[in-house]
Amino acid sequence: MRKIYHNLMREYENSRNQAEAALTKQKAIAYEKIPKLAEIDKNLGTLGVSLARLALVGNAEGMLKAREESTRLKEERHALLAGHGLEINTPKYQCKSCADTGYIQNTPTSPAVTCVCLKQRLINEYYNLSNMKEVLQIENFDQFDDRLFSTEIIEAEGLSPKMNIRKLHHQAMEFVQNFGEEFVNFLLYGEPGLGKTFICHCIAKDLLDMGHTVLYLTVPRLCKFIEDYRFNRESLAEPDEMMDAIDEADLLILDDLGSEISTVVTSSALFDIINQRLISRKATIVSTNLTPDALASQYSERIVSRFIGNYEMIKFFGEDIRVKKKYRGLRTF
Repeated sequence: MRKIYHNLMREYENSRNQAEAALTKQKAIAYEKIPKLAEIDKNLGTLGVSLARLALVGNAEGMLKAREESTRLKEERHALLAGHGLEINTPKYQCKSCADTGYIQNTPTSPAVTCVCLKQRLINEYYNLSNMKEVLQIENFDQFDDRLFSTEIIEAEGLSPKMNIRKLHHQAMEFVQNFGEEFVNFLLYGEPGLGKTFICHCIAKDLLDMGHTVLYLTVPRLCKFIEDYRFNRESLAEPDEMMDAIDEADLLILDDLGSEISTVVTSSALFDIINQRLISRKATIVSTNLTPDALASQYSERIVSRFIGNYEMIKFFGEDIRVKKKYRGLRTF
């Protein structure tokens, strides 16, 4: 992970260089065909410097004349290009917001903020490290299949596992459709092998395809990062960028809560992450094999209260589908 950020910065630099080289080539062709164009561009550059100087001394009359001359030159320039069927555009950056720098600075004195394109590219790289991209090609809404779920009504639940998974599938699709308009968090719970992680992957795939930033982490992996961030930061690749992604991703998915080795440090950090995302109204999905009662006994009251008060509790039940798939040779539900 150490080289991820720096590799992305090199990619941004290459992208900028290519866009600017293409513009330079475009200008060279236009200048060769229209020699006067180079003179006009030079004069426009000189006028830009003059305008800045006139603005500093408050020469309103001089500024007005300079703007008028600039407008005239731009019109002449446009007419010359149009007459020869040519165009000279601004550099064609992959991201117009940050001009392929990864950062946006609205004014010269304002602090630079990370562009959404860099946030998502960092997340994509984290996905690559965990092979998530390949998983999302297999586990998505298009692959949803409820054939292995029992149709037998579970008396305590009032419906069958098949009816329940269909209901949960509908809830997940509604979550995606209303994302950004409604602030909703899910806590998915139930025994292993009932489709919790599959539903998480389905939601992640659709939101990524829609251009949202999504970060998927197992809780053990999150806790490992937290411990390293606290005690071994020098071993991490751009640790602050990863923490920013955890806090700022449009959707954070924390899978397999309860399987981690919890410490005072990780428990406190987990609460801070959950609480901060609630404050900033950033959606979070948590999955766990633990029941609500088991969660209450394993985690602090303040963590559990955040779940109960701010998350939709979604129960999965039935038989382990992974076992059925193994014996029937099926890859999906």
